[in-house]
Amino acid sequence: MLRLCAILLMCLLGSLNPVLAAPGGHHWSVGFHEMSVLDPLDLQPMRAIAFYPSSAREHVSRLEGYEVEASEDVRVAIGRFPLLMLSHGNTGTPLALHDLATSLARKGFVVVAVIHPGDNSTDHSRLGTLSNLYGRPIQISEAITATLGDRMLAPFVNADQVGVIGYSAGGETALILSGATPDLERLRQYCRERPDDQDACNTQGELIADRDDLQPVADPRVRALLLMAPLSLKFGRHTLADVHVPVLLYSGDGDKLVAFDKNAAALARKLPIAPDFKLLAGAGHFVFMAPCNEEQIAAMPALCTDADGVDRKDIHRTMITEAGRFFAHALGKPNRAGLQTADQ
Repeated sequence: MLRLCAILLMCLLGSLNPVLAAPGGHHWSVGFHEMSVLDPLDLQPMRAIAFYPSSAREHVSRLEGYEVEASEDVRVAIGRFPLLMLSHGNTGTPLALHDLATSLARKGFVVVAVIHPGDNSTDHSRLGTLSNLYGRPIQISEAITATLGDRMLAPFVNADQVGVIGYSAGGETALILSGATPDLERLRQYCRERPDDQDACNTQGELIADRDDLQPVADPRVRALLLMAPLSLKFGRHTLADVHVPVLLYSGDGDKLVAFDKNAAALARKLPIAPDFKLLAGAGHFVFMAPCNEEQIAAMPALCTDADGVDRKDIHRTMITEAGRFFAHALGKPNRAGLQTADQ
């Protein structure tokens, strides 16, 4: 009888080992969960994709042309995990950052990627509008609330540990969520100085005033930011004064789309708490998108091809490691019982 009990105990411990060892042993796989949230701007459906730690088998899914290392709606790993919201760039898709999202999920974070209505790869209807500038942060806040109430995810998410990942215009969104206030005169001045910037100045520095009832709204639940090539020229030192969360900031000095000097470099000088600033020599704007396969290189060479000497795969390996360490320190990390512990 004792021998039988010992065998059963060994089997039980063996079955638990992948979950318990995950924080230090990298045994988690990744699941994804499609969410539909009401867009707070017009109460129409807004899509989000949650990536989360799982104890299921590894699997690769094809999502909208991307090969993503995640399985749909598999079981969530036992634990309570920090929540990271992902905001993509103008006319983009968060799936272009799938390797970052899945890698952080594998490290013990729930990563919720919002597809911003009116400003994504298939819908540009809000581009250049006030509703897009001020609506994007409100959409992220709504998605935080929805995740904390989601029947599948809520039991595994720590509501007190929320961070935001922002790429390009998503960086602007993240800064507003943490207390920054856009100064529209700074955009006008920039476009007078650099009218050839077709990305920032496609409306000649004037945003379409489609929703004058909207204002920048911060979310006190947001406690840390990862910014990659952030669009941040609308923020001066005084309009950043209320940003008091830790920031990990990445940019390439070869960025031809979001001017490095007026955005990331200026932001690094002006934030009230100095960010951990990682400058990538020679890297362009699209280096933060997941490394491309041959099919994507043929279809999107401008997005997939980097300057000579820039190794996108190596940059992503390093960034994923540093991002995991940053958020674990800023937010806390799950222990094997699923409780949050500060990273000492």
